[in-house]
Amino acid sequence: MKNWQGFNQGIWQDKIDVRDFIQKNYIPYEGDDSFLAGATEKTNAVWQRCTELLAEENKKGGVLDVDTEIVSTTISHKPGYIDQANEVIVGLQTDAPLRRGVIVNGGLRMAEQACEAYGYKLNPKIEKIYSKYVKTHNEVVFSLYTPEMRRARSLGLLTGLPDAYGRGRIIGDYRRIALYGVDYLIDVKKADKEQIFGDPMIEETIRSRDELAQQIQALQDLKTMAASYGFDISAPAKDTREAVQWIYFGYLASIKEQNGAAMSIGRGSTFLDIYIMRDTEAGLLTEEGAQEIIDQFVIKLRLARMLRTPEYNELFAGDPLWVTESVGGMGDDGRSLVTKSSFRMLHTLYNLGPAPEPNLTVLWSERLPENFKKFAARISVKTSAIQYENDEVMRPVYGDDYGITCCVSAMKLGKMMQFFGARANLAKSLLLAINGGKDEKTNKQLAPVMELPQGEYLDYDDVRTKYSEVLAWLAGLYVNTMNAIHYSHDRHAYEAGQMALHDSQIERVMAFGVAGLSVAVDSLSAIKYAKVRAVRNEAGVATDFVVEGDFPKFGNNDPRVDSLAKEITHEFITELRKHPAYRGAKHTLSVLTITSNVMYGQKTGATPDGRPSGQPLAPGANPMHGRDTNGALAAMKSIANISYDDCRDGISFTFSIVPGALGKNEMVQVNNLTAMLDGYSNCKAHHINVNVFDRELLVAAMKEPEKYPQLTVRVSGYAVNFVKLSHDHQLEVLNRTFHEVV
Repeated sequence: MKNWQGFNQGIWQDKIDVRDFIQKNYIPYEGDDSFLAGATEKTNAVWQRCTELLAEENKKGGVLDVDTEIVSTTISHKPGYIDQANEVIVGLQTDAPLRRGVIVNGGLRMAEQACEAYGYKLNPKIEKIYSKYVKTHNEVVFSLYTPEMRRARSLGLLTGLPDAYGRGRIIGDYRRIALYGVDYLIDVKKADKEQIFGDPMIEETIRSRDELAQQIQALQDLKTMAASYGFDISAPAKDTREAVQWIYFGYLASIKEQNGAAMSIGRGSTFLDIYIMRDTEAGLLTEEGAQEIIDQFVIKLRLARMLRTPEYNELFAGDPLWVTESVGGMGDDGRSLVTKSSFRMLHTLYNLGPAPEPNLTVLWSERLPENFKKFAARISVKTSAIQYENDEVMRPVYGDDYGITCCVSAMKLGKMMQFFGARANLAKSLLLAINGGKDEKTNKQLAPVMELPQGEYLDYDDVRTKYSEVLAWLAGLYVNTMNAIHYSHDRHAYEAGQMALHDSQIERVMAFGVAGLSVAVDSLSAIKYAKVRAVRNEAGVATDFVVEGDFPKFGNNDPRVDSLAKEITHEFITELRKHPAYRGAKHTLSVLTITSNVMYGQKTGATPDGRPSGQPLAPGANPMHGRDTNGALAAMKSIANISYDDCRDGISFTFSIVPGALGKNEMVQVNNLTAMLDGYSNCKAHHINVNVFDRELLVAAMKEPEKYPQLTVRVSGYAVNFVKLSHDHQLEVLNRTFHEVV
C-alpha cells in the first residue's frame, strides 16, 4: 500500500496489530533534549487566541458557552475552528471553541441541571423527546436499584457511581485509524459480526451483533465528520500530519458522543515517532514542523470540555476530562519505548506552558534512558504537571502496549475495556461496624444489624471481626450495584465509537475502588495500640471518640500500621471476587479518590483516629494530612507496601515537596527527584503525583487568582488549574503534607 511505503513489513499488514507495527518500526532514543524546537508562529497565534478564550471562560464562572439546541453526536455540528488560517490540526466538539455540547443519553435531569447551573435552558423539544420517547441511562439504572442500593448511595457509603454521568475509562485505540484507515476497520467489523458472532443465537451473541452494528455505524459517522472538515479518512494516513489528524478525529468523535468520567487518549508518542522519523528522513518534515504538529494536537486536547452538574464537580473538581497520554515505558524485549516524540510530547509543557490536560503520564522504569528520566524530572520541578506510574509492575500484567485510563488504571490498548464504578467508603464502613450497622450521620440502619462492641474501650479483635462482616456485606452490595449500572449503560449509553476501535472479542474488567483507607487503618491502629472510647448518642451511635495515648500512623514506614493497609485492601478485593460481575468481567480495585475525598469526608462522622466529623479524608492512598512526619521517603515506603496484585486498578499517591528539600539548585533537585523515582519504582510502588512548590505559592494564587491562570497542581491521579478548584478543595490541598525533608 502506497501510504505504508517506508515502513518495515510485519504481521501488522495482514491483520490489526498496532503493537507489531511499533515493534517493527520504532527506534529508541537515548540522547538529550537539545534537538527540540520552540513553538512556531502558527502555534503561538492559535495558542494566543486560546489564552484569550480561556480567560473569558474563567470570567464567566467556568463555562464560556453552551449549545442547548442540539444534542451532541459525532455528526451533530458544523465544523468549528479557533484560527483556521493557522491551525495545523483541526476539529472542535461543537461549531465554536469552548462551546459545550449537551449529551443527554446519560440522563436528562443531569443535562437540564448542568444547563441551568450556568444560566442556560435546554431546548424544550429535547426535554420532550428524552422524557417521553427515549429512556436514558440515569432513568433506567434508578429503576433497577434496590432500596438498599439507594441508601448506600445517598448516605455516602457507595458514592461517585456512574449512574448520572457517562462511565468513561474506555480508551479507543485511535492509532488504528491512522494506520489502517476507517474502511478497513469497517470491513473487519463486518467480518467479525458474521464469523465470530453468528451461531448460536443466545443472548450474548445477539447483544454482540447489535453492538457491532452500532460500531459500524459509528465508524461511518466518523468518516462523515472528517469529511465535513475536508478530510477523507477512509484510507491510512499518508504522512505525520494526517496520522495526528486521523487520531484526533477518532478521539474527537468519542468526546462528542460520550460524557465519560475519563476520556484518555492512549499512548501515541512512540507510534507517531515512526511517521515523523520517516517523513524527516525523506526531507518532508523539519523538527520545527514536527513539534508544531504535536503542539497543535495538544492544544486541541487542552480545549476538550464536557457540560457537568455542580454535583459532579463536587466529586471531580477542576473541570477535568482526564485526557491521559502515556509516555515512555520499556518493551518486552528490553528496549526502551522512549523516542524523540516522547520528548516532544512533554516539551509542550514548555512551548504552551503548564496545563492539566492532557494528563501527561510517564511510565517509569529505572531502565529508561537517563537523559529522558532527568528531562521529565526537570519538567516536574518546574511545572508539577507530570504523574509517574511504574512500568515494572504494570508491564508484566498488561504487556508493553497498554495505556492509562483516567488516572492510574492500566488497560491493554484495543483489547480491554473497563466497567468503572467509583468507590466505597472504608472509613464509614468501619463506623458501621462500631455502630451496629447504623449510619453515624442519620442514625438510620444501613448495614445488617449487629451487636454493638462491648466495654468502656473499643476492643480491637471485636471491632476487627465486625469490620470484616461489614466489608463482606458491602462487597456483595457493591458488585450488585455495579452490575445494574453497567447493564443499563450498555443499553442506553453504549460507547459505539470507542468500542469500534477495539477488538471485537475483548477482555472486560470491573473497576471497584476505596476511599478513606488511611483513616480506616489509623483508626484500627488507634484501637489496637492506644485506648479509644466511643461517645454515643441516645440511639447508641458513636458521635465522637476519646483517644488516650499515641498510636502508629500510616505514612511513616511503620509495619505495625502499614500492614493493616495491605491487609484491608487484600480482604476487600477477595470479598469482591466472591460475587460474579456483569458480562464475566474480572474484578479490580483502586485506592483512588480524585478530589471526592472532600465530599466523602463531609458524609463521614468522627473516626477513632481523632479525625473530626466532616473533615476531608486523605486523597487516594495518601497518609492523613500532617501525620506522615518521618519524611518523604518514609511516606513513599508506606504507600509501596500496598500490593499492586490486590489493587490492579491503581494505587494513587499525591506527593508534595518544597523545592529546598530536593536541593539547593535545579541540577541537584532533578538528580534527587530522579533517584527518588527510581527507588520508589524499585520498591514496586505503583503511582505518584509529584508537586514541587511552596505552600505560599498556593496562598498567593488564592488571593489573586487572575495572576496564576496556568498554575497546575497534581491532586489525585490528575492535575488541575489550582484557581479552578472550589474554596473547600483549595483549602484541602493547602492542608496536605508538604515535605520539607527527604
